[in-house]
Amino acid sequence: MNAILRRARQSEAEPHASALNGEAVLCDPSGVLYAPDHALLVVSDLHLEKGAAFARRGMMLPPYDTAATLALFTAAIERYAPARVVCLGDSFHDRHGAALMPAPYRDTLALLMQGREWVWVRGNHDPEPPAGLGGETVEEVRIGGLVFRHEPSADYRFGEVAGHLHPMARVAKNGRSIRGACFASDGSRMIMPSFGITTGGLNVLDAPFAGLFRLETAKAYVIGQTRIYPIGFSSLSR
Repeated sequence: MNAILRRARQSEAEPHASALNGEAVLCDPSGVLYAPDHALLVVSDLHLEKGAAFARRGMMLPPYDTAATLALFTAAIERYAPARVVCLGDSFHDRHGAALMPAPYRDTLALLMQGREWVWVRGNHDPEPPAGLGGETVEEVRIGGLVFRHEPSADYRFGEVAGHLHPMARVAKNGRSIRGACFASDGSRMIMPSFGITTGGLNVLDAPFAGLFRLETAKAYVIGQTRIYPIGFSSLSR
């Protein structure tokens, strides 16, 4: 419950204006990215129905994850009123999530999608189109100077926006440390934080991030309680 309240407060904080491959973007403390010139909102790794997926395997998690994640997602969409939405993969925790999602949650998603261009990027957890939800399902999509895919490519790509790795950053000082989800970017490509309420994360200094950014300009845009904190990779801790 504390995590939900913290995320709710963050969703009311001010976004951080930045540029990505020449495109103006806002890193929002809720965890979404907004590109105003394209009226585009981007979200990554919703992992809807994660609790239900675990329950089907006999492992019980608190059952509130989908409701809480959708409430925060709704607030972000209401804040920006985007004309188009791109979901960067792993929108559902497994390939059965959309089909088995309870009707109230499906209705909430349908309302969010209504009147908007909606793109589902395939993820490793949800490689198939979400059953009965509409929208377009793609491997990747290019909008302006940005290209959106689930997993970051091995080769350096200008304008790439990806998810999958759930980036987090740790700052240590005077024997104390703080760890938080972040947007990771060097100004040319970005890896977005996971939006799902029950997802974990990887430190941006861990091996999976190696070689993905130009280290001299790489920053973690760490999500705080009231704002985004841009911190160079060189000032972060493992």
